[in-house]
Amino acid sequence: MIKFFTKEEEQRIIKAIKMAETNTSGEIRVHLESDCRDKPLVAAVNTFHRLGMHQTKARNGVLLFIAPERREFAILGDEGINKIVPTNFWKNERDLLLSYFKKGAFADGICEVIQQIGEKLKEHFPYQSDDVNELPDEISYG
Repeated sequence: MIKFFTKEEEQRIIKAIKMAETNTSGEIRVHLESDCRDKPLVAAVNTFHRLGMHQTKARNGVLLFIAPERREFAILGDEGINKIVPTNFWKNERDLLLSYFKKGAFADGICEVIQQIGEKLKEHFPYQSDDVNELPDEISYG
Protein backbone atom coordinates (compact mmCIF):
# COMPACT_ATOMS: atom_id res chain seq x y z
CA MET A 1 0.00 0.00 0.00
CA ILE A 2 1.19 3.51 -0.79
CA LYS A 3 1.96 5.68 2.22
CA PHE A 4 0.76 9.01 0.92
CA PHE A 5 -1.99 9.96 3.37
CA THR A 6 -1.99 9.67 7.11
CA LYS A 7 -4.72 7.47 8.62
CA GLU A 8 -6.56 10.65 9.64
CA GLU A 9 -6.37 12.03 6.11
CA GLU A 10 -7.63 8.73 4.68
CA GLN A 11 -10.60 8.86 7.05
CA ARG A 12 -11.34 12.50 6.09
CA ILE A 13 -11.34 11.55 2.40
CA ILE A 14 -13.61 8.55 2.97
CA LYS A 15 -15.94 10.74 5.05
CA ALA A 16 -16.01 13.33 2.24
CA ILE A 17 -16.98 10.60 -0.24
CA LYS A 18 -19.73 9.31 2.05
CA MET A 19 -21.06 12.84 2.62
CA ALA A 20 -21.06 13.65 -1.09
CA GLU A 21 -22.83 10.41 -1.91
CA THR A 22 -25.61 10.94 0.66
CA ASN A 23 -27.16 13.50 -1.67
CA THR A 24 -26.66 11.79 -5.02
CA SER A 25 -26.90 8.48 -6.81
CA GLY A 26 -23.45 9.25 -8.20
CA GLU A 27 -20.36 7.32 -7.14
CA ILE A 28 -16.97 8.86 -6.33
CA ARG A 29 -13.74 6.90 -5.93
CA VAL A 30 -10.18 7.92 -5.08
CA HIS A 31 -7.38 5.69 -6.36
CA LEU A 32 -3.63 5.95 -5.71
CA GLU A 33 -1.30 4.21 -8.15
CA SER A 34 2.30 3.43 -7.19
CA ASP A 35 3.54 2.14 -10.53
CA CYS A 36 1.94 4.39 -13.12
CA ARG A 37 3.61 3.78 -16.47
CA ASP A 38 1.02 5.43 -18.73
CA LYS A 39 -0.10 9.01 -18.95
CA PRO A 40 -2.42 9.69 -15.99
CA LEU A 41 -5.58 9.89 -18.09
CA VAL A 42 -4.83 6.60 -19.85
CA ALA A 43 -4.08 4.92 -16.51
CA ALA A 44 -7.25 6.48 -15.05
CA VAL A 45 -9.39 5.01 -17.85
CA ASN A 46 -7.88 1.57 -17.27
CA THR A 47 -8.39 1.86 -13.51
CA PHE A 48 -11.95 3.15 -14.00
CA HIS A 49 -12.82 -0.03 -15.89
CA ARG A 50 -10.84 -2.32 -13.58
CA LEU A 51 -12.78 -0.94 -10.60
CA GLY A 52 -16.09 -1.51 -12.42
CA MET A 53 -16.96 2.18 -12.34
CA HIS A 54 -18.45 2.01 -15.83
CA GLN A 55 -21.08 -0.40 -14.54
CA THR A 56 -23.08 2.00 -12.38
CA LYS A 57 -26.76 2.18 -13.26
CA ALA A 58 -26.72 5.84 -14.34
CA ARG A 59 -23.10 5.84 -15.60
CA ASN A 60 -22.37 8.64 -13.13
CA GLY A 61 -19.15 7.53 -11.49
CA VAL A 62 -16.18 9.84 -10.97
CA LEU A 63 -12.60 8.74 -10.36
CA LEU A 64 -9.85 10.85 -8.82
CA PHE A 65 -6.71 9.03 -9.99
CA ILE A 66 -3.44 10.00 -8.31
CA ALA A 67 0.09 8.83 -9.10
CA PRO A 68 1.98 10.32 -6.11
CA GLU A 69 5.47 9.24 -7.17
CA ARG A 70 5.06 10.97 -10.51
CA ARG A 71 3.20 13.93 -8.98
CA GLU A 72 0.41 13.54 -11.52
CA PHE A 73 -3.33 13.00 -11.37
CA ALA A 74 -6.45 12.79 -13.51
CA ILE A 75 -10.14 13.27 -12.84
CA LEU A 76 -12.40 11.06 -14.92
CA GLY A 77 -16.19 11.08 -15.13
CA ASP A 78 -18.36 8.43 -16.76
CA GLU A 79 -20.53 9.15 -19.79
CA GLY A 80 -23.70 9.86 -17.78
CA ILE A 81 -22.15 12.80 -15.97
CA ASN A 82 -20.01 13.92 -18.91
CA LYS A 83 -23.17 14.49 -20.97
CA ILE A 84 -24.47 16.94 -18.37
CA VAL A 85 -21.66 18.91 -16.74
CA PRO A 86 -20.50 22.14 -18.40
CA THR A 87 -17.57 21.85 -20.80
CA ASN A 88 -15.11 23.46 -18.39
CA PHE A 89 -16.26 21.58 -15.27
CA TRP A 90 -13.47 18.97 -15.20
CA LYS A 91 -10.84 21.60 -16.06
CA ASN A 92 -12.03 23.76 -13.15
CA GLU A 93 -11.90 20.79 -10.77
CA ARG A 94 -8.44 19.87 -12.06
CA ASP A 95 -7.21 23.43 -11.57
CA LEU A 96 -8.63 23.55 -8.03
CA LEU A 97 -6.97 20.26 -7.10
CA LEU A 98 -3.70 21.38 -8.65
CA SER A 99 -3.76 24.59 -6.57
CA TYR A 100 -4.04 22.53 -3.37
CA PHE A 101 -1.40 20.06 -4.52
CA LYS A 102 1.07 22.87 -5.21
CA LYS A 103 0.72 23.85 -1.54
CA GLY A 104 1.19 20.26 -0.40
CA ALA A 105 -2.40 20.17 0.90
CA PHE A 106 -3.27 16.91 -0.83
CA ALA A 107 -6.06 15.65 1.43
CA ASP A 108 -7.61 19.11 1.71
CA GLY A 109 -7.70 19.46 -2.05
CA ILE A 110 -9.19 16.02 -2.59
CA CYS A 111 -11.90 16.66 0.01
CA GLU A 112 -12.75 20.03 -1.55
CA VAL A 113 -12.96 18.57 -5.06
CA ILE A 114 -15.07 15.64 -3.81
CA GLN A 115 -17.47 18.12 -2.20
CA GLN A 116 -17.80 20.13 -5.41
CA ILE A 117 -18.24 17.03 -7.58
CA GLY A 118 -20.84 15.80 -5.11
CA GLU A 119 -22.76 19.06 -5.47
CA LYS A 120 -22.74 18.75 -9.27
CA LEU A 121 -23.80 15.11 -9.07
CA LYS A 122 -26.59 16.05 -6.64
CA GLU A 123 -27.85 18.66 -9.09
CA HIS A 124 -28.14 16.19 -11.95
CA PHE A 125 -28.39 12.82 -10.16
CA PRO A 126 -30.23 13.48 -6.89
CA TYR A 127 -30.44 10.77 -4.26
CA GLN A 128 -33.47 8.52 -4.64
CA SER A 129 -35.03 6.52 -1.80
CA ASP A 130 -34.12 3.26 -3.52
CA ASP A 131 -30.47 4.20 -4.23
CA VAL A 132 -27.80 1.75 -3.20
CA ASN A 133 -24.09 2.40 -2.80
CA GLU A 134 -22.87 0.70 -5.97
CA LEU A 135 -19.13 1.09 -5.31
CA PRO A 136 -16.93 1.06 -2.18
CA ASP A 137 -16.11 4.41 -0.60
CA GLU A 138 -12.63 3.37 0.53
CA ILE A 139 -9.52 4.60 -1.22
CA SER A 140 -8.17 1.97 -3.60
CA TYR A 141 -4.49 1.35 -4.19
CA GLY A 142 -2.60 -0.13 -7.10
